[in-house]
Amino acid sequence: MHSLHIYFLYFVQFLKARMSYKWDFFGGIFASLLSAVSGVAFIFLLVDGKAVPDLQGWGREQVLFIYGYSLLATAMFGFVSVNLYRFGERYIIEGQFDRVLLRPLNSLFQVLFESFNLESLGSLSLGVALLVYTSGEMGLSFSILDLGWLVVSALCGAIILVSIFSIVASASFHFEDRLGLVPPLSNLLSFSRYPLPIFNKTLQIILSWIIPFAFVSFYPATHFFEANSREVLGYWTPMVALVSVVAAAGFWRLGVSKYASTGS
Repeated sequence: MHSLHIYFLYFVQFLKARMSYKWDFFGGIFASLLSAVSGVAFIFLLVDGKAVPDLQGWGREQVLFIYGYSLLATAMFGFVSVNLYRFGERYIIEGQFDRVLLRPLNSLFQVLFESFNLESLGSLSLGVALLVYTSGEMGLSFSILDLGWLVVSALCGAIILVSIFSIVASASFHFEDRLGLVPPLSNLLSFSRYPLPIFNKTLQIILSWIIPFAFVSFYPATHFFEANSREVLGYWTPMVALVSVVAAAGFWRLGVSKYASTGS
């Protein structure tokens, strides 16, 4: 509880500094929202209900539902992942990880909670709006259990993303690279916003069992469609999140043990 309180204070201090430039803050949220809306517009143009009524059997509302589902997890992930994107340059090459190690707190959590992407609130709001809209269009009714599953699976999806990107960031301990592997992995993440079966088998295997982005939104979202094997896989999401956390902790500890500072 003491550590959680300190991490909360990290956020409070960051928020105070960020809100000193209020218009910049609100402008960032608006820009993030526009970026997410462009993806929604692309789906409307791609699946117009007439010339292209569906994507391999997946209707427009279903595609939009999965897209909205993914925005929940990716927005929560984006909220705390700012420093993972530039970890190699900022913490390893510039030597700021020395400062992190001087504090009696978990080093990974310090990296995550030193900076926040408040603009992700725009994407989160759009995700909720898409789920409400598409649920109405498809006639879905949410029970308490359904809402519980939505919250739990979205949180697990965010945990999976944080874990995967932490593993990739930990490679910077071994290879000093300013860009690292995070940018190409971010591009691969975009595939998780669409129904998995529309991609080829190789990509489906990669997104399911090698880099499990499919468990961020697609598999858990099938809970709301129909009983099938994919829905069963969706219920594995919490277990995938747990395995991802354990793997991330192991890779991070290994990386920290190899850290030798900059010598300056």
